[in-house]
Amino acid sequence: MKIGVPKEIKNNESRIALTPGGVQTLVKNGHSVYVETNAGLNSGLSDEQYLHAGAHILSTAKEVFDTADMIMKVKEPIPQEYGLIRPNQLIFTYFHFASNEELLNAMIKSKAVCLAYETVEVNNSLPLLIPMSEVAGRMSIQEGAKYLEKPKGGKGILLGGVPGVKAANVLVLGGGVVGTHAALMAAGLGAHVTIMDISLPRLRYLSEIMPANVDTVMSSQYNIEQILPLTDLVIGAVLIPGAKAPHLITREMLKLMQPGSVLVDVAIDQGGCFETSKPTTHAEPVYQVEGIQHYCVANIPGAVPFTSTLALTNATLPYAVKLANLGWEKACEENEDLQKGLNIVNGKVVCQAVAETFGL
Repeated sequence: MKIGVPKEIKNNESRIALTPGGVQTLVKNGHSVYVETNAGLNSGLSDEQYLHAGAHILSTAKEVFDTADMIMKVKEPIPQEYGLIRPNQLIFTYFHFASNEELLNAMIKSKAVCLAYETVEVNNSLPLLIPMSEVAGRMSIQEGAKYLEKPKGGKGILLGGVPGVKAANVLVLGGGVVGTHAALMAAGLGAHVTIMDISLPRLRYLSEIMPANVDTVMSSQYNIEQILPLTDLVIGAVLIPGAKAPHLITREMLKLMQPGSVLVDVAIDQGGCFETSKPTTHAEPVYQVEGIQHYCVANIPGAVPFTSTLALTNATLPYAVKLANLGWEKACEENEDLQKGLNIVNGKVVCQAVAETFGL
């Protein structure tokens, strides 16, 4: 199979979908890999490394799309790329269709086969979402701490405090992978953390593994409203696989918070879990509503591409090898986890959660 890896062109997206090590593995399996020139540069990976691993270097994205049977990307195609995708071409990437109807319609029109990292599922876990969720969860605290600083528009509070001065209060909404890593990171910095979830078994598990400065609380509108006046930083880490995220904090609820507090919406890829959320970029990451800082960058892990590229390809490569060796149809037939990754096939939406979101 011919596998193409174009350069990511979304705002400040510096990751690449395949490392030289991944190229070497695919080439050893008898496949050809075509990488756009300088595609790995921002992840610290040179064309020479890709050539040494056995890749062919092409000068434009168009050449890569024209040549490849399977395209591997990190982020969803953006409008400049829609016209490059052809019928029956396999696109293997993060799509997050539930929050982007324009993208959905473009991919239906393209008649491509869209296999989404975020809906590949094994034993109720999402193996291709986990590594980026780990990065995003940890970074959410790093970014939240930064935007709590006064020069950045925050209230001017240090997350971990100092001896004699109380630490900040952090609320994490969602006890999945993002929420767990966010809570651990915030707790490690010395903040007082509350993590909320709607699953009692999950809260029991979290209470066993979390340090003493993390409280677990059942998630409800009432409980969120009770804690918001005391909260400095909120991390939105809610995920319903393939579907749009629910709004857990409304515009009205922002009035309960102190000016300069920060909301970080990691769920923005799936529409966001705050009513006032809208996607932002690394170039312009924050905006204020009702005096509350909103950080809603849609590709948070893109800011640390070296770590993110390696973490992502560790997870995606085994699936890429299956798809290349067997072809997408046989690979999905033999692997239920890959079958669940199919979102659109030749113009038809086949993912139930995406179809329900748009009433298809």
